Amino acid sequence: MQTFEKYPVRSELADRFESMVSMRRDLHQHPELGFHEVRTSGVVTRELEQAGLAFRSGIAKTGVATLVPGTGESGRTVLFRADMDALPIHEENAVEYRSVHDDTMHACGHDGHTTILLHTLFEAHVGSARPSVDVKYVFQPAEEGPGGAKPMIDEGVLLEPQVEAAFGLHLWNTMPAGKVAVTSGPFMAAADEFEIRITGVGGHAAYPHEAVDAVLIGAHVVVALQTLVSRNADPTKTAVVSIGAFHGGSAFNVLPPEVRMRGTLRTFDEELRSLLIRRLREVAVGTAAALGGRAEFDFIDGYPTTVNDPRMAEFVREIACEVVGAENVLTDVISMGGEDMSYFLREVPGCYFFLGSQDRARGLDAAHHNPRFDFDEGVMPIGAEIFLRIQDRYLERFPEPPGRP
Repeated sequence: MQTFEKYPVRSELADRFESMVSMRRDLHQHPELGFHEVRTSGVVTRELEQAGLAFRSGIAKTGVATLVPGTGESGRTVLFRADMDALPIHEENAVEYRSVHDDTMHACGHDGHTTILLHTLFEAHVGSARPSVDVKYVFQPAEEGPGGAKPMIDEGVLLEPQVEAAFGLHLWNTMPAGKVAVTSGPFMAAADEFEIRITGVGGHAAYPHEAVDAVLIGAHVVVALQTLVSRNADPTKTAVVSIGAFHGGSAFNVLPPEVRMRGTLRTFDEELRSLLIRRLREVAVGTAAALGGRAEFDFIDGYPTTVNDPRMAEFVREIACEVVGAENVLTDVISMGGEDMSYFLREVPGCYFFLGSQDRARGLDAAHHNPRFDFDEGVMPIGAEIFLRIQDRYLERFPEPPGRP
């Protein structure tokens, strides 16, 4: 039994399941990195052409958008979004649909997101589930970086017609298949990046007293940065500071004159974010100076916090309860991962939710961004069913435009 067969998913979506699997596996075999999703967007536009839909392509290089008119004449529009890009990871899965490209892989489920949204669109446009509201379907590049949502917005994807609400989902391998997480308010963290360059004085490793050891200074900086959350952040607020890259030196017996490191800051609270940005700089510069070196600190603004509008979150929660049952809907899940869906939700109210995709019994439980990532394809019709119910009931729930967040 497929996962979706346990739930009240309409027969039309069940009939499309083989098509979903075929498309998802094709996309999985041919992953493309951000702003290079030429083949992927080509698959999307080919399907839209076959469905007889007008569309706009080349938005933010490879993005695509199309409009499915509703049955009424409300003149109101909501947006459904899926991301299309893959990751620079070499796939280790021994499956027939494994990536044909070395060092590029769909390791986060975006192949599933694109498939779910396209099949939602098929059912809405040519099937029996015509929406009550106009729906703009957006296929976005570069979620994994450097970010495709903001460029699409800058190029007018929320206009002509004006979008008043936005919805999206993410397959989530840390939740069992069939679970749904819908959290009101802050849901995914702001994801920022920083770089630190430590400068010392190079020298022979046998004579450290004649040098200023940049590696040692860098090590002290890394340790000191781990005190920021525990000793600067309010314990009731959540934050993460992590160093993901540390580079310096090329020989065992040489003390290099320079070390470079890169890290990430994750927060939900803007006041705490500002504090930690300031303290990151102070700790790096101060620690290096105390040990006789020098530190340069650069901060790169990343995706803002993904914040779900409480009205929209409650609406999606009610629909999810209908589809998978209230016992399978979680309302307190937050993630320190970042998402550029956040840009859409800063412009219009909306809701981003997780659809559980883990099946441990079948070995489908690898974490996101893992070279063995894969998910239960049987949840894809569930995602489409939730989207279809959102579009069908939106005007009933919101007879008046909800206004900006």
